[in-house]
Amino acid sequence: MIKITHLTKRYEGLLAVDDINLEIGQNEVFGLLGPNGAGKTTVIHMLATLLKPTSGTALVNGFDIIAQPAKVRSSIGIVFQAPSSDDMLTGYENLKIHAFLYGVPSYDREKRIQSVLDLVGLAERQHDQVKKYSGGMRRRLEIARGLLHRPTVMFLDEPTLGLDPNSRGMMWEYIKKLVKEEKMTIILTTHYMEEADHLCNRIGIIDEGKIIALDSPLNLKKSLGGDIVKIRPRSWKALENIRLLPYVRKVEIVDGDVVMLVENAKKNIPDILRHVDSEYVEFRSPDLNDVFLKLASKNIKESGEGGFMERYAQYGK
Repeated sequence: MIKITHLTKRYEGLLAVDDINLEIGQNEVFGLLGPNGAGKTTVIHMLATLLKPTSGTALVNGFDIIAQPAKVRSSIGIVFQAPSSDDMLTGYENLKIHAFLYGVPSYDREKRIQSVLDLVGLAERQHDQVKKYSGGMRRRLEIARGLLHRPTVMFLDEPTLGLDPNSRGMMWEYIKKLVKEEKMTIILTTHYMEEADHLCNRIGIIDEGKIIALDSPLNLKKSLGGDIVKIRPRSWKALENIRLLPYVRKVEIVDGDVVMLVENAKKNIPDILRHVDSEYVEFRSPDLNDVFLKLASKNIKESGEGGFMERYAQYGK
């Protein structure tokens, strides 16, 4: 459904997207994750024909983003990070204008409008001006508008930003339904790692304009090679013995705790505790946060968001 070939975008003194090659299949939910400024939104804007690449190109629904931009636009829907609805109009009026612009058939127009309003919980406020909406309500209207014309390819740039947990869960289920029933391909950017884990068939992690990892959520989590174990030792004398254990892949000291990456923690924790007297022990399987922070550590540290094990120290508290 999408084929990206040597896609590159340069600004003055900045290489925002660096020679990306990628294929995204029909009916796939593809997550594009990365630190702020990594190039996610620039990629989406080029695929949506809002930015012209410096070099390279891409096919979206079989149409070239440079040679056939109008046909690309007729195939896609997009939800931007920044609100783009007219706040002087009502929610209903925004959706009706969008339906006209995208040629939604008259016999189906009202049904679709009411359907997406119900989905995002705005049916009772549809005749209020958008300027009277809260930030979360405006976000829900943006999502409703993007889904209204049932595009073949949907770009969701932080789609559930500002939604409460219940609305977010409802949106997840609707996105999955769209993929199943409408055969829609979705490209998703998000900072909610549980969202990417729940929705995406594959994830590409982008850092400094390059795809640095590409796989299913499960395989990305497995790639860390172990479980995360946290202990508070009563004595530090045995720490070097822990480092030498064959199933311990990484050891760090964080706020007085020993945080380790351990192969098969459930099996090996008893042996660790034979080597060190600990006040307590915690362990869990890695999640996408851990993968993301490890692979994109350079940009994350520069932005002050902390490192791989620092994030776990906060999690544990």
